[in-house]
Amino acid sequence: MKLIAGVDIGNSTTEVCIGSVGEDGKITFLSSASRMTTGTKGTLPNVLGIKAALLDAMDEIHQPMSALDLVRLNEAAPVIGDTAMETITETIITESSMIGHNPSTPAGAGEAVGELLFLENIWKGKPGVPYIVIAANKFSYEEVAARLNQHIPELDIRGLILQADEAVLVENRLNKEMPIIDEVRHISRVPEGKRAAIEVALPGSSIRMLSNPYGIATLLELDAEETRMVTPIAKSLIGKRSAVVIRTPNGNVRENILPAGHITFHGQRDLNVNIDAGADEIMETLAAAGEVRDIDGEENTNVGNMLTRIKTSMADVAKEHNSEIRITDILAVDTLAPVEISGSLAGETCMEKAVGIAAMVKTQHLPMQKIAERLKAELQVDAAVAGVEAVMASLGAMTTPGTKLPLAILDMGGGSTDAALLDETGGVRTTHQAGAGELVSMLIQTELGLGSRTTAEQIKKYPMGKVESLFHMRLENGSMQFFQESIDPRYYGHVVLLAPGKMIKIEEDIPMERIMDVRRDAKKKVFVRNAVRALRAVAPGGNLRNISNVVLVGGSAEDFEIPEMLMEALSEYRIVCGRGNIRGVEGPRNAVATGLLLSYLGSREG
Repeated sequence: MKLIAGVDIGNSTTEVCIGSVGEDGKITFLSSASRMTTGTKGTLPNVLGIKAALLDAMDEIHQPMSALDLVRLNEAAPVIGDTAMETITETIITESSMIGHNPSTPAGAGEAVGELLFLENIWKGKPGVPYIVIAANKFSYEEVAARLNQHIPELDIRGLILQADEAVLVENRLNKEMPIIDEVRHISRVPEGKRAAIEVALPGSSIRMLSNPYGIATLLELDAEETRMVTPIAKSLIGKRSAVVIRTPNGNVRENILPAGHITFHGQRDLNVNIDAGADEIMETLAAAGEVRDIDGEENTNVGNMLTRIKTSMADVAKEHNSEIRITDILAVDTLAPVEISGSLAGETCMEKAVGIAAMVKTQHLPMQKIAERLKAELQVDAAVAGVEAVMASLGAMTTPGTKLPLAILDMGGGSTDAALLDETGGVRTTHQAGAGELVSMLIQTELGLGSRTTAEQIKKYPMGKVESLFHMRLENGSMQFFQESIDPRYYGHVVLLAPGKMIKIEEDIPMERIMDVRRDAKKKVFVRNAVRALRAVAPGGNLRNISNVVLVGGSAEDFEIPEMLMEALSEYRIVCGRGNIRGVEGPRNAVATGLLLSYLGSREG
């Protein structure tokens, strides 16, 4: 009897399956385990994660590592995701031209225009001149209200900007109604004596004048050229409840534009496409190029720099020259990304159109053999690179109850989407394409402006609710969930992710509906598009109607909404689609590792 291990190195997780092969050639599956992949998929740092997963699986059957006779590895092609902006525009505003602000507690409503005047200098004010007063933290809300009330009869005070979070407290003590903005952190940078426009929207609404370049022009009396130059400012204020725009006649707004650039596909036909054309045009050009040998970008452009950065990072981990690194596939999707306006006072950003790209990177000598040699040296166990991922996943998927040939599989992992079609004769057609779960996380993080990739990963994985009282929450599907015991008050009023056995609070103040829309849109852009693209590549004649059954495997097949999205998308081609259940016990996981064991019977290494 021999103990054999199948090892599937994925972008996110490394999965192991242990089985024994008897003298009669039959395989008995004994255990399985998974660990986070260590290092970039397909590189030597993977060894640490492989050893940890093997140790877990061997401990489960109470056997030492030395009892293993052979470790079979999948061929792992690394996939790296990055974002290329369609147009990177850096708007630089000198002399503090604006504040974009969105505090949770402004007061009053409406817009006002006036000359900026610090509260300590209010005695310098002149009758008949409209003012917007600025009050720093050194004044309490009682002092602010008292001083304003003292001067309101003689001065035309139109609005108020506070550094402290005290707008409502001041408003309650004023003798005159006016729009008030608070929580302006860098209030010392506000230039006194300049003309400013202030706007506060009613609760539940967003500003209208200052988020419109022509509205700014109306309030601040701008000419056509000045109106064009404040467009980035107006864009950055869209959706905010309050804002200030300051006119600085001696200030300057200029734009630094890095060209988006062309992507060149080196395939059966060499074709290029400008990234400005968007994801659809990029993917159509990729398909027209035929089998691709390499992909590169125009020098000194955004996409050129991005693709060069991907190749350089891969060359570093693979210990090879850049010239030996090839990008053999990309998945491009349209998205929006926040671009910071340099020189602004509150870190304002405006949403620019972007193209998210996942790139599949291959080296001249894929370092899987080096991984096998390192494992053999460290474990004193034979190790071999034994199978193409898609083929191994197909063999594993065949252990799902209720399947038969012909059968197509979709293996959706963290970095890539593999598809394979097994026909009745045992023939296999495969494809290996860039783009899966990690690109979805990147899109979620980018579009929502999240500071943490971990938060984006959690948003991708779990459904949501909003805690609306200490005893109930509204779920994202509109239903209510009630609790007999009080919810932790820290979650009150927040959107939470419903992870197994616990709630995860989203710290950012983003509406639940917005998060849900971004999450679902990202999954459709990546998984549905890539699934159709991959299945078309393996379908006879490229016609999806020639495929009757699809089994979903891989980590992303465990997602709470992706399988349903794919079932809906593929139903128009009359394809039966569902999650796999490897060996009847593993669910959609462990397909490749299981396939590596099953394929041993036909190879008999060692």
